[in-house]
Amino acid sequence: MKIEQIYTGCLAQGAYYVESNGEVAIIDPLREVQSYIETAVRNKSEIKYIFETHFHADFVSGHVTLAEKTGATIVYGPTAAPKYEAHIATDGEVFKLGHITITVLHTPGHTMESTTYLLKDEAGNNHAIFSGDTLFLGDVGRPDLAQKAADMTKEELAGLLYDSLRTKIMTLDDEVIVYPAHGAGSACGKNLSKETVGTIGEQKRTNYALRENMNKEEFIKEVTDGLLPPPAYFPLNVKMNKEGYQSIDDVIKSGSKALSVNEFEKLANDSDAVILDVRHQSEFIKGFIPKSIFIGLGGTFAPWVGALIKDVKHPILLVTPKGEEETTITRLSRVGFDNVLGYLDNSFESWKKTNNEVDTLQSVSATTLENKLKEGVTVYDVRKPGEYNNDHIINVTNTPLDFINEYVNEFPVDKDFYLHCAGGYRSVIAASILKARGYHHVIDVAGGYKAIKETSIERTIGVCPSTLK
Repeated sequence: MKIEQIYTGCLAQGAYYVESNGEVAIIDPLREVQSYIETAVRNKSEIKYIFETHFHADFVSGHVTLAEKTGATIVYGPTAAPKYEAHIATDGEVFKLGHITITVLHTPGHTMESTTYLLKDEAGNNHAIFSGDTLFLGDVGRPDLAQKAADMTKEELAGLLYDSLRTKIMTLDDEVIVYPAHGAGSACGKNLSKETVGTIGEQKRTNYALRENMNKEEFIKEVTDGLLPPPAYFPLNVKMNKEGYQSIDDVIKSGSKALSVNEFEKLANDSDAVILDVRHQSEFIKGFIPKSIFIGLGGTFAPWVGALIKDVKHPILLVTPKGEEETTITRLSRVGFDNVLGYLDNSFESWKKTNNEVDTLQSVSATTLENKLKEGVTVYDVRKPGEYNNDHIINVTNTPLDFINEYVNEFPVDKDFYLHCAGGYRSVIAASILKARGYHHVIDVAGGYKAIKETSIERTIGVCPSTLK
């Protein structure tokens, strides 16, 4: 028996390759499926099943393409109703894979079709669960994403999740391994661990939602408390996962068009496309195409694209590092952004060689900010509310990048203001969006809060709460 976790950091997503005696199951595959096929061929094995734990909201799964290329059967749990051919399993149904078995445990709550797959080894012992978004390490799946589809409140879904966890998962032996669909950084939970593999016993001891003496009312309250609104692209990804999508090979071919400066500019004007610059932030601030948006490949790229561009069908023109064109298109397709019109040939260098306008972003050090604060300048913190609440500059407003569009009217138009995040990535994203909207007095703080903590700028940590307003 072989179990391989294929973890994709930018999505905080875990897919799984399971093999026994020449037969393979893939669980929650990424959209680009060729690596699974090549691994099976290399091992002289055949992909027999594609198990989906639910209709994913935060990424486009590779199940449809993988089934088309291999003939493997797509398997969903009870109540799922995809628009393509799939086997809808019953609760407790057993699938044989070589010398091992995989049992369906219907665990509704995150979504109604959410299913956990229990793997039993060659001796018939419970070995591992693939828990999807039902159970994470340190958390459980948020119960507010499927309210509309299920015609239920998040509290009602949370009640179902409580029952699923206690009747289907917590009854398993402590030694059973937990393989979740996501880790820290995913928007599918609020308290996910950085670890990507654990055990039932560890989760019973450390996961707040699995406390032994927790009743249903307490569970519902704690699981639903503090949930931020889900990213706008989530329902669009669910729709693609449920109804199907075009092959990623076609998406890459369509988007891989090298455009001259003139072609690029004409397409930008004619299509109302978003110009997406994915170079490193240190390169972007030195020069970029006016009104372009920065979201660098070096960070959690695809989720930020989904959160900020929102409409997966919106046309996109790319400015990428040289040689990263296909990688960028692939990573966009993971979250359903398939409408790439092309990329600027020879990257930003070709634009600089023309007489076209170039914009820049002012960026200052944390030490400079420290001096400017003595003059009473305005600063905004674009980190997430949890980061801000943990520690922030005194008298600084939190305007999270996730919801920057809702805060646009709060920023001054006619005077300088400063943005910072944790390390410098998100603040440049926010600044690029504001500059594209005409806020030309925005200044980035290089190094973000990490650098700010090295100065004597007054922060909430270490200050008596009674002195804070």
